[in-house]
Amino acid sequence: MRFSIIQSIFLIITSFLISEHVHAQDKYSFERARMVQSQIADRGITDQVTLSALKSVPRHLFVPEDQKSNAYSDYPLPIGYGQTISQPYIVAFMTEAISPIKGMKVLEIGTGSGYQAAVLKESGCEVYSIEIIPELYKQAIENITRAGYKNIRIKNADGYYGWTEHAPFDAIVVTAATEFIPPPLIGQLKEGGKMIIPLGNPYLVQQLTLAEKIEGKTITKSLLPVRFVPFTRN
Repeated sequence: MRFSIIQSIFLIITSFLISEHVHAQDKYSFERARMVQSQIADRGITDQVTLSALKSVPRHLFVPEDQKSNAYSDYPLPIGYGQTISQPYIVAFMTEAISPIKGMKVLEIGTGSGYQAAVLKESGCEVYSIEIIPELYKQAIENITRAGYKNIRIKNADGYYGWTEHAPFDAIVVTAATEFIPPPLIGQLKEGGKMIIPLGNPYLVQQLTLAEKIEGKTITKSLLPVRFVPFTRN
């Protein structure tokens, strides 16, 4: 009899915990769908690969615990060490800008929380990412693993020099502001490849810039005024 009562209590608690987990997941799924529609699609992002990726990646798993309630809000969030996770629209804008397709090899400079890398992976890309801050490098790996993504290659290094061993890349995504495109990154971009990078004074407004390598020349086009954290060097 006593065992039966204990078993019943255990089943009730287990059912409650499962119910709470499902409720939380449903809540986040709803917030994610609303984010994609109101913040991204309604503002002109039309690439279906990009939209599908943003609908799928659980952004709340890439922000600090005290920021989870703001995970799907339309602004950047602090992730520690003077860095931020970009607002969803900017992540979508940068992803769409490189025209992601399955199998594309992409280098990301500035892993941060790991969210942009996860979006690129969800888009079907082969992802390589570099993070200079050791603590964020470790945190990004934890976030990406917790979210269930595999085969995203990340290293702790100075992103200025790119990742020579895996070059050339079809696209490069730079998530920190610099006044010029690092020459090593240009050298690691394939012919016909695209780079999206915030250019300008790291402490003022920058221009999100699309750079394309055409016949060995780098052709740039300013797309959007932005504010990114400065490009960190060793």
